[in-house]
Amino acid sequence: VQLQAFGGGWVQAGGSLRLSCTPSGVTFNSGTLGWFRQAPGKQREFVGAFRRRENSKHYAASVRGRFTITRDNGKNTVHLQMTSLEPEDTAVYYCAFAVSRPIVSALLDPGTYDYWGQGTLVTVSS
Repeated sequence: VQLQAFGGGWVQAGGSLRLSCTPSGVTFNSGTLGWFRQAPGKQREFVGAFRRRENSKHYAASVRGRFTITRDNGKNTVHLQMTSLEPEDTAVYYCAFAVSRPIVSALLDPGTYDYWGQGTLVTVSS
């Protein structure tokens, strides 16, 4: 299984970006796809996750209402639509895939995920 995240870039505060993650080697009909980010000097933190079988989406409090996870069924791609971006959102963003169906509390733990993509940098200027 390989994951490719793309769509990062530079944007001014208040702007929007859409990140995409395409898993290869697996059809995303089950399991969980998560988004994490890591800012310079900080630990990797949970952003959001999509549990396919439950068709449920979960978000960190810091991004709830601004970020939305969607799935493009035809392209086996999951998107992270980011709006109202703030300088504090600046980070390298990663997508990750868990084969299992973790409970909600486990979604925040990077150790829950089996596969990781290379990150994509998002820079938000003030």
